Amino acid sequence: MRVNPILFKNARRPQKEPVPFQMLLPLELKKTVSGKGDKSNEAACMQEMAVMFACFKKADFEQQECMKEISAFQGCYKDYAKKMSTQREQGRKGILVPGEKNLTHKQMNQLLKNFPPMK
Repeated sequence: MRVNPILFKNARRPQKEPVPFQMLLPLELKKTVSGKGDKSNEAACMQEMAVMFACFKKADFEQQECMKEISAFQGCYKDYAKKMSTQREQGRKGILVPGEKNLTHKQMNQLLKNFPPMK
């Protein structure tokens, strides 16, 4: 299929299928993992916070009328903080937790040390 090059002045020509594979580096795992991507951007307790702010708006920002929502939000945040602190401590020490899906770079390096990649 030929496409008129006038339509694609500043674009690349469409690729012909299939694209040939070119191996630039050997396909093998490294012995260690860097810790660059360990920072997470997850927001905790968003549902509880939204309910609390809705109650504040409805009650004209009177805290006495929204104590149930405030305590639910604080309880959720305490649970989140406790979970994150134990997870950080385990990650810092390199402790491997069975069934854990999100591993830190130190835990991954510990796994790679226990089970080195085969060549």
